[in-house]
Amino acid sequence: MISFEKVSKKYADSSPVLDKIDFSVEKSEFVSIVGHSGAGKTTLIKLLLAEEKPTSGKILFDKEDIGSIRKNDLNTLRRKIGTVFQDFKLLPDRTVFENISFAMEAAGKTDEDIQSDVPYVLELVGLGGKAWNFPQELSGGEKQRVAIARAIINQPDILVADEPTGNLDPLHTYDIVQILKKINDLGTTVILTTHNKGVIDSLERRVITLEQGKIIRDDKEGKYVL
Repeated sequence: MISFEKVSKKYADSSPVLDKIDFSVEKSEFVSIVGHSGAGKTTLIKLLLAEEKPTSGKILFDKEDIGSIRKNDLNTLRRKIGTVFQDFKLLPDRTVFENISFAMEAAGKTDEDIQSDVPYVLELVGLGGKAWNFPQELSGGEKQRVAIARAIINQPDILVADEPTGNLDPLHTYDIVQILKKINDLGTTVILTTHNKGVIDSLERRVITLEQGKIIRDDKEGKYVL
């Protein structure tokens, strides 16, 4: 489904941030990417989202070269990839329902789709009773659940979760990980980046470890080893 083929990324006057990275992700896999700060995790995600282009090598998504996609076609690509970030990125003046429906409106979905799909996805992430709350009325864990609901509302092929538990306490972290596993069990490919050793060790899923821009480990049922 996704293939990085000898991908390097170098900025002016610096060592390569990524250096000849090779790996593939199959449909419905759950893959965690770990590494110390500066290992290249954020750059890897930016390349996957076509926010930046590789200096060399290819990134294929369903056999299409992401690096050569025209600007006019980027929105089509990004609709296939839901994203969740550490800082939630919710609209503060909109309710939970409106934050999620906004993503559907942007994708051209009908009012009928919105009225049926938003309640379903809120139940999926355990927020069925919070539809009309505003973000400031929610805990950090609840805000992250809203962000996940928004990311999956248009049924992307891939969910990218970039440090989604970085601002959460252990209890909310556990809840978010369970939701990500549930989404993966429903067939969505999940790519997770995290510094959280407990999260990685509890998942017992594939772990790719980066160090100084290179893959040093790729374990099918890995642990956090750095």
